[in-house]
Amino acid sequence: MNKNSRKVRTQLKKGHQGRQRKGDLTREYREHGFKEGHTLNDERLSGKGELTRHRTVIGTAVSEEHDAIQLQLEIDESRCIRGRVLSVHGLECLVTAEDSKTYRCTVRGLLKNLTTGQRNVVAAGDLVFVRPELTTDAGDLNEGMIVRIEPRYGCISRTSKGQQHVMVANVDQLVIVISVLEPEIKPNLIDRFLVTAEKVGCHPIICFNKVDLIDLAELQPLAGVYGQLGYTILFTSVETGQGISQLKSVVKGKQNVVVGQSGVGKSSLLNRIQPSLNLRTNTVSRDNQKGRHTTTAATLIPLEQGGYIVDTPGIRQFQLWDVIAEEVAGFFRDIRPFVNNCKFPDCTHLHEFPCGVKQAVADGLLDLRRYESYCQIQTDL
Repeated sequence: MNKNSRKVRTQLKKGHQGRQRKGDLTREYREHGFKEGHTLNDERLSGKGELTRHRTVIGTAVSEEHDAIQLQLEIDESRCIRGRVLSVHGLECLVTAEDSKTYRCTVRGLLKNLTTGQRNVVAAGDLVFVRPELTTDAGDLNEGMIVRIEPRYGCISRTSKGQQHVMVANVDQLVIVISVLEPEIKPNLIDRFLVTAEKVGCHPIICFNKVDLIDLAELQPLAGVYGQLGYTILFTSVETGQGISQLKSVVKGKQNVVVGQSGVGKSSLLNRIQPSLNLRTNTVSRDNQKGRHTTTAATLIPLEQGGYIVDTPGIRQFQLWDVIAEEVAGFFRDIRPFVNNCKFPDCTHLHEFPCGVKQAVADGLLDLRRYESYCQIQTDL
């Protein structure tokens, strides 16, 4: 046993068994009435799945800042091999391992039960330990089981039905792709990604794609605001090749993830960066200005120039995860300097007066659209 490992009493995911009753009490009462001395103490009114489940396991506690399973399980590492998750498809994951093999893996049942607040157990980019398994299948892929997930950093997550949906783990750059036309720009979606990047410590890159479709001067009011805040801004076009070399340079040797709406051209940009990928692409519907999903699951792609990039499915909404109202202003680089000018220390910058942030908007020191975006995020939390 590892000297840092110890027995830990931990909470497991609740079961999903619904409420059950042994009999139809209403019909019984109507037909026979209740007998004298009859008791309902033996009647179950809640399902077993609603009871809290605990188990004692051997492992090492993990800091919450890693945004992962809060227990690193004790395993026999001599029987396992370290790898990184390429993609997740239902109950199976593809993992590239240190032995240069790709494994088709299931996930250890205990790991599933430990993810009490997460929608998914494993995400693209996860560092894992795989226990290879013997198989009689003559297929191209090796079989294995993921028995441990290493502590995470740089998790891009969103809220899904009240739970954490980890889109990708272990990235240090977030490439936000925006189409300047078809589909139309959603500035608030950009700001939500930026808040997440600030929260988890990822370097954000804002990539305005399809710039061959408009005059660049039209982008200045929006791109200029982000540029003045110190964000890296790129202007790209798959058709003309503009900005492709710059994009290729900034992702080189980094752990990247590309995010954005459907139809903004994420897969097309990756094909230009690395033509051998030959990723499937699609067009945008002219009726509703919405892209068609061509990437159906987050997929990690090793880059020939070093590092990797994770291609993600298109996103139409992005509900922030683990962000509270009191800290949102601190994640807006342009709002942060004016917070200390507020009269009240707990000012939300929405309805209080006097408010240093609202005064900055009135004085033209803070972009009105950015402030309105802040208000929308606050309202949604």
